[in-house]
Amino acid sequence: MTSARSVAGQMFLLQVLIVLLLVVAAVVTLLVQARNDRFDGARGRSLAAAESFAHAPGLVAAMRGPDPPAVLQPRTEAARRQGGLDFIVVMNRQGIRYTHPLPSEIGKHFVGTIGPSLHGAVTIEVVHGPLGEETQAVVPVEDSHGAVVGMVAAGLKVSRVSSAFNRQLPVILGAGAGALALAMGSTALVSRRLRRQTHGLGPAEMTRMYEHHDAVLHAVREGVLIVSGDDRVLLANDEARRLLSLPEDAEGRHVTDLGLDAQMAELLAAHRVVSDAVVAVGDRLLAVNNRPTDRGGGPPGSVATLRDSTELRQLAGKAEGARSRLKQLYDASIAIGTTLDVRRTAEELAEVATRRFARFATVDLAEAVLGGDEPSVLANTGSARLRRVAVGGSGDDHPLYRAGEVVTFAAPTPQATGFVSGRAVLVPDLREAAGWRSQDLERTQEVLDYGLRSLITVPLKARGLLLGIVNFWRGPEGGPFEGDDLSLAEELAARAAVCVDNARRFTREHAMAVALQHSLLPRGLPEQSALDIDHRYLPAQAGVGGDWYDLIPLSGARVALVVGDVVGHGLHAAATMGRLRTAVQNFSALDLPPEEVLGHLDELVSHIDQEAATPDGEEDVTGATCLYAIYDPVSGTCDVARAGHPPPAVVAPDGTVDFPAVPVGPPLGLGSISGLPYEAARVRPAEGSSLVLYTDGLVVDRQGGADDGVRILARALARPGRTPAEICDAVLDVLPPAGQTDDVALLVARTRLLGRDRVAEWELPFEPSAVAQARADVADQLARWGLDEMVFTTELVLSELITNAIRYASAPVRVRLLLDRALICEVSDSSSTSPHLRYAAAEDEGGRGLFLVAQLTERWGTRYTPDGKVIWTEQALP
Repeated sequence: MTSARSVAGQMFLLQVLIVLLLVVAAVVTLLVQARNDRFDGARGRSLAAAESFAHAPGLVAAMRGPDPPAVLQPRTEAARRQGGLDFIVVMNRQGIRYTHPLPSEIGKHFVGTIGPSLHGAVTIEVVHGPLGEETQAVVPVEDSHGAVVGMVAAGLKVSRVSSAFNRQLPVILGAGAGALALAMGSTALVSRRLRRQTHGLGPAEMTRMYEHHDAVLHAVREGVLIVSGDDRVLLANDEARRLLSLPEDAEGRHVTDLGLDAQMAELLAAHRVVSDAVVAVGDRLLAVNNRPTDRGGGPPGSVATLRDSTELRQLAGKAEGARSRLKQLYDASIAIGTTLDVRRTAEELAEVATRRFARFATVDLAEAVLGGDEPSVLANTGSARLRRVAVGGSGDDHPLYRAGEVVTFAAPTPQATGFVSGRAVLVPDLREAAGWRSQDLERTQEVLDYGLRSLITVPLKARGLLLGIVNFWRGPEGGPFEGDDLSLAEELAARAAVCVDNARRFTREHAMAVALQHSLLPRGLPEQSALDIDHRYLPAQAGVGGDWYDLIPLSGARVALVVGDVVGHGLHAAATMGRLRTAVQNFSALDLPPEEVLGHLDELVSHIDQEAATPDGEEDVTGATCLYAIYDPVSGTCDVARAGHPPPAVVAPDGTVDFPAVPVGPPLGLGSISGLPYEAARVRPAEGSSLVLYTDGLVVDRQGGADDGVRILARALARPGRTPAEICDAVLDVLPPAGQTDDVALLVARTRLLGRDRVAEWELPFEPSAVAQARADVADQLARWGLDEMVFTTELVLSELITNAIRYASAPVRVRLLLDRALICEVSDSSSTSPHLRYAAAEDEGGRGLFLVAQLTERWGTRYTPDGKVIWTEQALP
């Protein structure tokens, strides 16, 4: 039961009373409206009846007749009863009645106002006549000339007019009762909730409680801030307003509209549990606690309490300083040493130092460090000669020494002192440092005028080696360097020195590897007439690889083209490449076909792997790929074999690009393991075509894979009429990709054909007499070529070769002369037995023929063909 003394009980009674008053007001309003409706209805019916009778035909004549009452009384009564009126009275201008429902009233004065009607106006009024309270209308009666001859009055009692009040009253009372019941029910629910919230307290107790609450809220020295679920301030006590500098109209505004710090606004709007979070607000440190209010069914929002913890600022400042130093050291560990380049490492140190620690940072290194060598022992002079490698800071108008300059720091300067002693030097105020000014009076004054005031010089020392120094500069805006700054500078320099030393050692090893690699690559391609050659070699950006290329002249004006790639990088790859290149040249001297050369190389690589086997028996597989091609300018054919290498490209004279289907064998070193043989394919490019040989670093090292690289290569090659050099430049304009990680070898050869007028061939009968005819034919051919002085030597050489073929070999025997850079003589037969050069004893009848051939020619040798062998010689042209 709700007590009437409580706030809930009083609210209940108040709402019931309001509903009752609303019902009574509705009934009174209905009564007033019904009365007004009756009066309006009575006036309207009275006026209509009076006007209708006043304009009735014959009324004027009856009024002027000898006995108006006798004529008009029956008419008015009939009209009255028909119209439902209380009376219709006809009177003369003096107001004497001619008719009346009560005959006794005829001849008496009319009760009402007739003055306006005498002037032609209509009068409507409420009067108390003989029949009671009536609404009556007086209408003038005019003759044909417009003169008023009398008046007609009609009236009706107001009580006789019906209204809707009787019908509406039950509805009003029923709706009022329903509203009262609904109001009582809802009021009971509201009162129950209010009783629970007010704990049954009365108004006095509630007032006293809120007064105490308000006094306590604004008296405590702790800020209280209540924020709604939509991040608006519901309440802020005086302390919260003071601590946060809130505006007067803070309550009701969004927390982001109060001008608070972003971190504080985020905490207040987070509606999550926060315990003792320290937030800097202006010159104060506030400890913030936040608790959401929607736990346990409460309204959405949060309550934040704020305590002034400014006394902790000094301790927090030290902690922040330590945190900042640790953050800078962490940033330095990530940002310094990302590459194994000495200059870039020095630049990264300067960049990191100028982010938050110094205004400018300069790095000076010994000359030997830049070349990868260890710095020499310092002479006991006290000075330091260093090269400035990096300058970091804001602006490029500073007066400091520029990057690339060689600076000799005098003995009294902090730079020389720090480098020679190996200890850091702190100069809090450069204006008071006399030793620093001894370096260069003019430049040091410019430094001071520029605004630099404080300096720390720290030596870069790693593994006992003094590599250089790093200088940190500050202006007045950052304050002078202090002891804590010196510790941080030493930490930065120590970490950077290790990275610089690693980069230096890598530079030395890289230089050694590059030197070895360059010494193993061909320094120049030999002269030959079969091909127009150009080549490019791009080492990887980091380390050296085992890519190589070669061009080897062969017998019969032929040329061998070689491109290979040893897997891996470094000295081992470069050394292996040198061994393979030497082996290829040796195997080529045997005039072997391409597939056999690859077979011998495969065995060599397998042997290298066996030599490099670990003590536990595991082999370190070297792995290499190779493409070997032999081009013959006489026949215009090119025999190609490849061991795991990308196929060559053939660019026709019209710009058409083709990648011939050359069978691919296993990489070198795996052929003997897999048991798969190497195969060669014969390509017949048109004269003037370009053969493009390359390593996989040109096309594979990209996101799209090798197929994407080959397509780009084909587009770069598809253009007619370019020289090999132009083709190389065009390819390297689009390939390889930026940041290549593998070496690239590119070899472009444009084919030529040896003219038919420079080739002479004969097939000889297999009999000794054929030698004489052959000598005559050769003499004639040399005469046509203008080589008469070579006839005797050539006849002697061919006589010996042909005689040996007829004596020791089998038919058929053929002779071919080629006029190239030398005169080439070839004698072929169907035997696979090769003659050998030997020394003949004094009593021997034979064995001197090949000796004479070797003495009379530049070179000679034997190559094997599918049909036998060819013995060839080369003679220098006059």
